[in-house]
Amino acid sequence: MNSALDDRFRLSAEKARELAREFGTPLYVIGEEALRSRVRRYRAAFEAAAPGSEITFASKANSTLAVLKIAYAEGCLIDCASEGEMRAALAAGVPAAKMHLHGNNKLVNELEFAIEIGIGQIVLDNFEEIELLAGLPGAKPRCMIRLAPGVDPKTNAKISTGQADTKFGFNIVDGSGERALLRALELGVEVDGFHCHVGSQLLDPEAQVSGGQLLAEFAAQMKARHGFETQVLNVGGGMGIRYTEDDEPMAPEDYCRMICEGIGSALEGSGLNPKLVQEPGRSIIGEAGVTLYEVGAVKTVPAAQGPRTYVSVDGGLSDNPRPALYGSPYPVEAISGDGRALGEPRAMTVSGRHCETDRLFADKMLPGDLQRGDLLQVLCTGAYNSAMASNYNRFPRPATVLVRGDGRAQVVQHRESWDQVLAREALPEGLS
Repeated sequence: MNSALDDRFRLSAEKARELAREFGTPLYVIGEEALRSRVRRYRAAFEAAAPGSEITFASKANSTLAVLKIAYAEGCLIDCASEGEMRAALAAGVPAAKMHLHGNNKLVNELEFAIEIGIGQIVLDNFEEIELLAGLPGAKPRCMIRLAPGVDPKTNAKISTGQADTKFGFNIVDGSGERALLRALELGVEVDGFHCHVGSQLLDPEAQVSGGQLLAEFAAQMKARHGFETQVLNVGGGMGIRYTEDDEPMAPEDYCRMICEGIGSALEGSGLNPKLVQEPGRSIIGEAGVTLYEVGAVKTVPAAQGPRTYVSVDGGLSDNPRPALYGSPYPVEAISGDGRALGEPRAMTVSGRHCETDRLFADKMLPGDLQRGDLLQVLCTGAYNSAMASNYNRFPRPATVLVRGDGRAQVVQHRESWDQVLAREALPEGLS
């Protein structure tokens, strides 16, 4: 089912020490070649399964300008979920016509901005939005109708979005999807087709295949009932990655083939031949990035199941909130700060330094002689780490460096300065 080859991006011990010395820690690191190869493989897999298909990179996973520029240069369109993400894509040199705008509650100013720049597509999410868009001045972008197909995927409930009980899109089962299409057409909104996204970090493709089939069946029904010719079907993203050794993500070739076969069977006899689109994010950038931390305090405390050793690092909740939000696991590798050989591994808990429990990674097998100044390399942090970083406890957000094909490391996001951390503050006169 999966490829046994572990091609997750990682730094050598020597390179990790070099980057930590030059750029400090915590530090996000992205491998340029790792990112490019993942885009190329996904695009080739989808094209082989569905000639003329299209990949749209979900920028919510990582909207660093360098990442957006690379994704676009490798043939991706860019999926945006806010005005900020649209502006980031523009700043990265992506033409507005190559962007899509998503969101369950698009603000008026976001829709106006999208129209102003000439965005390529808007994915409509609710009836109010249809009315709002139709009433705005200016030439309207082409649109998609987002559907909730009623699929409950095998993933964390907080990143599951395709079930009937969801804030996203129009339900198929209660007729909302059909009414949304008819209302949009009645108002003169140009609709290309239908979209769904069933969830994220999907290691079992069943939900994604079912979502694509239901999308295709709906398209066939809309043609039979109303003569609507669907031009595009977008099945969203969601393919999982290998966060742990137990994870078995599918090869993109198998994943794309299964989705396309499911859609093809559902469209059989309908006379429809729409362009197929996917919106991967995590599956493209997740394994192409790592985070470097420096070890600080190491201490052992009593616990119910026996003594527990805490290895504290110089980051935590503010640079990776996913363990606290989702209980997300990550692979952790130890690197000696001074080049010495590290000792035998034992179970240890990696914690951050925020004023919370801030337990990053529990019960990791790490060298028992870890000490202050050593490094931890956390794999698979390319997605949803930099994008979700905060200033909790007034921590400056980390820098991001891009390791180029020739080994050079270049800053693509600067570490925040103290002035930048405090730049939004204002002290009214008369306070005492």
